[in-house]
Amino acid sequence: MNKWIKAATISLAVLAISACGERKQNVAPEVQLADEEFIDMMEKAHLMYMWEGACPNSGMAPERIHMDGNYPQNDADIIAVGGSGFGIAGLIAGMDRGYITREEGVARLRKIVDFLSTADTFHGAFPHWIEDGTGHVRPFGKVDNGGDLVETSFLMEGLLCARQYMNQDTVAERELAADINRLWHSVEWDWYQRGTTDKLYWHWSPEYEWQINFAIEGYNECLITYILGASSPTHPINPEAYHKCWARGGSFVSGKEAYGLPLLLKYNGAEDYSGPLFWSHYSYIGLCPKGLKDRYVEYWPLVTNHSKIHYAYCVANPLKHYGYGPNCWGLTASYSPEGYAAHRPFGEDLGVITPTAALSSFPYTPEESLAAMRHFYYDMKDLIWGDYGFYDAFCQAKDWCPRRYLAIDQCTITPMIENHRSGLLWKLFMSCPEVQEGLAKLGFTIENN
Repeated sequence: MNKWIKAATISLAVLAISACGERKQNVAPEVQLADEEFIDMMEKAHLMYMWEGACPNSGMAPERIHMDGNYPQNDADIIAVGGSGFGIAGLIAGMDRGYITREEGVARLRKIVDFLSTADTFHGAFPHWIEDGTGHVRPFGKVDNGGDLVETSFLMEGLLCARQYMNQDTVAERELAADINRLWHSVEWDWYQRGTTDKLYWHWSPEYEWQINFAIEGYNECLITYILGASSPTHPINPEAYHKCWARGGSFVSGKEAYGLPLLLKYNGAEDYSGPLFWSHYSYIGLCPKGLKDRYVEYWPLVTNHSKIHYAYCVANPLKHYGYGPNCWGLTASYSPEGYAAHRPFGEDLGVITPTAALSSFPYTPEESLAAMRHFYYDMKDLIWGDYGFYDAFCQAKDWCPRRYLAIDQCTITPMIENHRSGLLWKLFMSCPEVQEGLAKLGFTIENN
């Protein structure tokens, strides 16, 4: 029997080991929780990557956690800067839900901010990876050993949510908010324009300078970088870069459809039918797409259509991958049997399902995401569930599911579930006066829903 079918059968029974070692079977099926209880359990479970699994010195999110003990890149002590921004947003949700106390949350945020205050920065921008023990940059690649403006924007997105949440009149919270402001104000977004007015660049290194030469062009996961760059009260970017570089002069608008749903924007400037789903997660941990418009697109239809196209693609399953269907869907960047891959419909579809793709899409596809979450847990739990929630990815056709986690996948789940339930992170981030000013500079409007 295929182990994926067998797992679904075994999940209907509870296996126990008696004191003498005899295995006994209780054939009573596991009682399924009501929707709200189940979602609450899932939100809390996936917070544990950032809470219990955090790097010991900084309190931030480790790049990866391999429960099989295999760290192929020897990076057990490496901080994921962008993943930590998502994790900070998750901590706020956890505090608000009572998964951790406010005092515990403030103490953890204090630890994180103190660490960041002495860590390596490059014109205020943090690198992609930081060593937990030293605070020094760990190169992401040979010439990528300096500032990473996109990862920094994901970090600042979470920190600004935390700053807005620190609204109680206590010394601890006032000081924490002030120290977050110091980090936020120190980022030299305009430096990363490289002396131009019409472009914004991803990387800079004191050793290799602009050698990577990667302008941030849309559409992809990087919208938040332009929003924060325009919002900076100390080092704002020229808004012209948003329109000329990010929007490619307006040429990134798409008139194509997939499964009857308008794409609205071209993914990475190409007529690709759909990018990986993290493009509808990372920028929207804090940035609320509801009612959000600019001269090019309405953002709520953009992100909801993106998720619905992924769902429709997995249901149609044109490549006939084993396991795809209405309860098993969602493609995004993750591990795969061939290594790290940016899974997406019509493109790099390797038969790999990544749970965060459906779970972090909860605000856009609540019914479809809940159905997937129930299937993953109640039918497949024995194979894909561990200490910090669902493992990163699985491929049923190849009987493949390593017991491994990635920060950038795991840490979006809790905040996006919370945005579905209460809109908490959206409300906090959008309450930042600088963000409102930055959006206005770029020509955004917000309609109340």
